[in-house]
Amino acid sequence: MFIEKRFLKKLIGELKRVKIMDRNTQPANGAAGEKQNEDKEFLRTEPLGKLLLKLALPTVAAQLINMLYNIVDRIYIGHIPDIGATALTGVGVCMPLIMIVSAFAALVGYGGAPRASIFMGKHDRESAEKILGNCFVLQIIISVILTAVLLIWNRDFLMAFGASENTIEYGVSYMNIYALGTIFVELTLGMNAFITAQGFAKTGMLSVLIGAVANIILDPIFIFGFNMDVRGAALATIISQALSCIWVVGFLCGKKTFLKIKRKNLGLTPNIILPCLALGVATFIMQASESVISVCFNSSLQNYGGDIAVGAMTILTSVMQFAMLPLQGLGQGAQPIISYCYGAGDAKRVRAAFRLLLRVSLGYSILLWILVMLFPGGFAAMFTSDAQLMEYTKTALRIYMGSMFLFGIQMACQMTFNALGKAAESIIVAVMRKFILLIPLIYIMPHIIRSSQTMAVYMAEPIADLLAVTFTAVLFAVQFKKTLKKTEKAA
Repeated sequence: MFIEKRFLKKLIGELKRVKIMDRNTQPANGAAGEKQNEDKEFLRTEPLGKLLLKLALPTVAAQLINMLYNIVDRIYIGHIPDIGATALTGVGVCMPLIMIVSAFAALVGYGGAPRASIFMGKHDRESAEKILGNCFVLQIIISVILTAVLLIWNRDFLMAFGASENTIEYGVSYMNIYALGTIFVELTLGMNAFITAQGFAKTGMLSVLIGAVANIILDPIFIFGFNMDVRGAALATIISQALSCIWVVGFLCGKKTFLKIKRKNLGLTPNIILPCLALGVATFIMQASESVISVCFNSSLQNYGGDIAVGAMTILTSVMQFAMLPLQGLGQGAQPIISYCYGAGDAKRVRAAFRLLLRVSLGYSILLWILVMLFPGGFAAMFTSDAQLMEYTKTALRIYMGSMFLFGIQMACQMTFNALGKAAESIIVAVMRKFILLIPLIYIMPHIIRSSQTMAVYMAEPIADLLAVTFTAVLFAVQFKKTLKKTEKAA
C-alpha cells in the first residue's frame, strides 16, 4: 500500500497520542478474535523474527493465492489439445487490459482504505464510513465505464498490444466474457482493502481464497468438460470473482465489520473522494505501468519472433510472479513493524527490521533464481505441453530471469521506502526501472544484438534489473542513513 508521507505521519501520530484500546477489551462490533485499534506496542517488544513471521505469513499466503488466481487460467489454457499454444498467446495479449482493470481497483481501494484507517485512529467512525461508501459507489461507476470500453474496443486494443490474425479471436473471445465480470473484479479487489485496513487480515485472505479455489475447480469443468476453450476460462474467472465479491460486500454490510456500507453514505462528495484518489495515484501508476511494459514487450516480440515469442512471454511473466508476489507479501508484512518503530523514534529497531527483511527477501530471490536456472523446462511445462513452445521458452526463461537473484534487494528497499512514508522515492525507483531503463532497452537491444533479435528483447529485462537494483541500493543507502539520523536526533 503506497501511503503519502503526510498521511502516514498523521496515522502514526494518532497511534502515539491516543491509547486506543486495551488488548483485553472486546472490539465495538463484537467480532471475536480480530481486535481493532489495539495498542501496537508489541511491534517494538516482540522478537523481530517471530514478529515478521506472524505478520508476513497471511500476506505472503494471500499473495500466493492471488498468484494461483492469476496463472491458473494460463496453465489450463496452455494444455488445451491442439490449440493450447496459440490460445495461450491470445489470452496472454489480454494481460495489459486485465492489469488496467486491477490498477483502477487499486486507485480507489488503496487510496481510500488508508484514509479510512486514519479516521478510525481518530475514533471518527462516521467519516471513515463515508469514505467507504464513496469508494464503493466510485468503484461501481468505474466498472460500468470499463465494461463498455472493453466490450466496444477490445479487438482494437488487442491488435495494438501484439495479437496476430492467428491469435486475435482467442483474445477477443476471452475479453468479451471477462469484461462482463469487471464489476466483480473492481469490488473484490478495491473493497477488500477496507477489510484488511480494519485488521481483518485472515478475512481478507479468505476473500482471495474463495475465488482462487473456485477458479481452480471451475476452469477444467468449463474448458474441457463443456469444451468452451478460452471462453470457459473467462467464464470460470468471472464466476469465481463474483463469489469473492459477494463475500467481500456481504462482510462489509454485516455485523462483524467495524466499518459498514450504509445507504446514507452512497454518494460522491468531492472533499471525501478526491483525497482518496490522490493517495491512490502512486499505486495506480505502478500497476498500470506493468500494462504499458507488457504492450511494449508483446509488440516488439511480435515484430521479431512472431506468435511463439509472444506465447513464451506469457509464460515468462507468469513465472516472474513467483518472484514478485511473495516478495511483496514479505514487504507488506514488514511494513507495520518499520512504520511504527520509525514513528516511535526507534531507529535501531527500524535498522534491524530492514536487515531482516533484506536477508529473507534476498534468500528467497536467490533460491528461486537457482531453481529457474537449473530447471527451466519444469517451469515451462507448467503452462504448455507444446514441445516447440516449451523448448523455446527454456532458453528465453534463463535470459529473462538472469538478474532475478538480485530482486530481493530491489523489493526490500522499495517496500521500506513505503514503510517510511517515502512515497516519492518509491515511485522514483519504480519509474527508473520500468520507464527510464526497461522500455527503452526493449527497443534498443535488438539493434545491438542483431544475431538474435528476439532473445535480445528478452535480455532487456535482466539488464534493466541489474541497473535498477544498483540505482535503488545507492539511493536507499543515502536516504535511509539520513532518515535514521534525523530519527535518532529527534529521539
